[in-house]
Amino acid sequence: MNISNSGMKVLAKDTAVYGLSSIVGRFLNYLLVPLYTNVISAESGGYGIVTNLYAYVALILVFLTFGMETTFFRFASKEDENPHQVFRTALGIVTTLSVIFLAAVFLFTTPIAHAIGYDGDAERLYIQIMACVVALDAIQAIPFSYLRFKGKAIKFATLKLLFIALNIGLNLLVFVGLGLTDVYYVFFLNLLCTGFITFFFIPELVAEFRFCGSNAPDAAAMQAGSAVANGSWVSLCRRMLSYSWPILVLGIAGILNQTADKMLFPMVYPDPREAQVQLGIYGACVKIAMIMAMITQAFRYAYEPIVFRLSGKRGSNAGGKGTSEDDSKATQANAMRFFLMGTLFAFLCVVGYMPLLQYIIGEDYRAGLRVVPIVMMAEIMMGVYFNLSFWYKLIDKTIWGAWFSLAGCTVLIAVNLIFIPQYSYMACAWGGVAGYGTAMVLSYLVGQRKYPIDYDLKTLGGYVALTVVLYYVMTDVSTLLPTVWQILSNTLLIAIYILYIIKTKR
Repeated sequence: MNISNSGMKVLAKDTAVYGLSSIVGRFLNYLLVPLYTNVISAESGGYGIVTNLYAYVALILVFLTFGMETTFFRFASKEDENPHQVFRTALGIVTTLSVIFLAAVFLFTTPIAHAIGYDGDAERLYIQIMACVVALDAIQAIPFSYLRFKGKAIKFATLKLLFIALNIGLNLLVFVGLGLTDVYYVFFLNLLCTGFITFFFIPELVAEFRFCGSNAPDAAAMQAGSAVANGSWVSLCRRMLSYSWPILVLGIAGILNQTADKMLFPMVYPDPREAQVQLGIYGACVKIAMIMAMITQAFRYAYEPIVFRLSGKRGSNAGGKGTSEDDSKATQANAMRFFLMGTLFAFLCVVGYMPLLQYIIGEDYRAGLRVVPIVMMAEIMMGVYFNLSFWYKLIDKTIWGAWFSLAGCTVLIAVNLIFIPQYSYMACAWGGVAGYGTAMVLSYLVGQRKYPIDYDLKTLGGYVALTVVLYYVMTDVSTLLPTVWQILSNTLLIAIYILYIIKTKR
């Protein structure tokens, strides 16, 4: 059995474990959506504030992690690098940035609040709480990457699920048990749960410091104050930062593709008060579409370490056929088919069962459900772009990813700035499609010249074409039927997709 086949088996197993923590966890987290959208009315604009601030949190998290998750995998997988030293360096960089960020937020809370359109004392407190949350999240990102690198998928999944279970439990206690309705508790409970999870990384951190003190190959030199050891650390830090900064730019552009609409909306929409109402509706409906983000995230957690491990191997594979580069390319081509097949199936399931899924959100938020298929389409494009992105990571030319993501981000922001005043949150949804589509196409075209991979375009195109046909039947024909018959009809259409997959033996 060659490395490509075994790699796909590991990918499938790890995706299942990571998917459990991501998909099941997010599904459980959906319990908070009907809770918030029933406790917090759309007209109050409270959920719009939640949507807006969490968008900023996502962007800041990219800044603070500084691309160190991918950088850690790349350097820890190299044969000539010490993975323990790589881990400590990555953690040190992220922790330093997080501390500086926290100090800046608490010193300049009022100017920051004014800059993003908030004047009240409550909003300033929300900003401080979320600053603490994002700092802790950034620091946790490196130990979570360490768990993935070590293949500790079970502990990874357990901690992710523990956070969500604790968060849901406390939210139910506060909003249902105690009957409180203040948006403040949405932010405070997030901070409480994030801080609690941090303690579970103590074993890994203690082990690393113990290793540093006694077992590391360069420990003696470091303890003796050797200039060589210090130079080695400085050199590693410089090389890691050189590798990571284009990933940072890529990450900023990528997360802006997901959050820029939610940050720009209150600034561009003509009526500031109504902007929070409309943003709340959009933010609630987008939650339904986030099944694609869950699948992509689970796939990424499993896929990224495997590709880097394959690329880090030297010489021929175990069977003596081909090189590790051939195996890596074959794995990427197979994974693309695997990913698209699964996400299109999920797309059809969400669209087909929308008559039931709509009850996830409160009734006064359901006017925005028409954005769900559009946002899911954008998320699929983002996932394809992620699959296409490995060529420039493997040849250490991450600057290409930065350019592609910046191009996509520019398109997205332009669409939002031009069309939000007239088309409201529909412009946000289509802006995502335009932005991700731009980055996806550019990455494919340049990648096929720099690092060609033989993707099975005929099979991939068949999946997409069938999905488009089934989607239009679901939305143009099935909707004319009573709800029960609509569900049965859509189930049959989904079964047709499954049978097609089986028939193609993929």
